[in-house]
Amino acid sequence: MTTQMIIKINAELKDKVASIAFSERKNLSEVVRELLENYVNERDIEGYIDELWSNIGKKMTSKGVTLENVEYAVKKAREKKNKGRN
Repeated sequence: MTTQMIIKINAELKDKVASIAFSERKNLSEVVRELLENYVNERDIEGYIDELWSNIGKKMTSKGVTLENVEYAVKKAREKKNKGRN
């Protein structure tokens, strides 16, 4: 479901954005939607954390870590990290 949003900007900025949007074969609404989506994605900590966990899971899976040996893998990673501190 979509909804409308009214924003106020100066005419010069609107004209510049409209010109750039036109050159990209987009309309102003598409440009504003993209900007807002990017804004949220860059600041959405929940999304960032979800992606981080996903990347950790993929890395562990690629190294052969399973649910059965995850504790062992974490222990080994911590030992390796602590050795580097000495």
